[in-house]
Amino acid sequence: MSTSETRAITRELKLHSALLGGVVALLWAIEILDVAVFRGSLDALGIRPRTIPGLVGIALAPWLHGGFAHLIANTVPFVALGWLILLRKKSDLALVTLLSALVGGLGVWLIGSSSSVHIGASGVIFGYFGFLLLRGWFERSLLSIALSLVVGFVYGGMIWGVLPTRVGISWEG
Repeated sequence: MSTSETRAITRELKLHSALLGGVVALLWAIEILDVAVFRGSLDALGIRPRTIPGLVGIALAPWLHGGFAHLIANTVPFVALGWLILLRKKSDLALVTLLSALVGGLGVWLIGSSSSVHIGASGVIFGYFGFLLLRGWFERSLLSIALSLVVGFVYGGMIWGVLPTRVGISWEG
């Protein structure tokens, strides 16, 4: 590998790290601000199903979390799956993130429990998961199929998250 190729790879890795790291830093800054300054009241800006004010939550919910444990639980798969999407194209990450937040948020707004507020990046993470699983099917390259299988094996347990198994955790998101 030549020096120019090494520099290009290093530059790309730094860009990916800055992009994902910047989003994660923003997620953490919002949660710290919510806890320290607003005492958790920003969470009320999440998705409130079938209410007009609740539509704002579609854009805000992925940025809001119900405490640091919730944020930690979302940070790890967000970074891991986001990184795998970034390895292909930066534009894929942006598109999958926006579509997952919009479609997932709208789905929660339509079918979510009307007596609750839904927050967190789980819809985006499930979108990443689905994209990476389906990528092998649609691209049909050995690398994409292998990646889909690894993602399915490592993160396949996430599927249980769509079942209503625990009180206080939104299975709809």
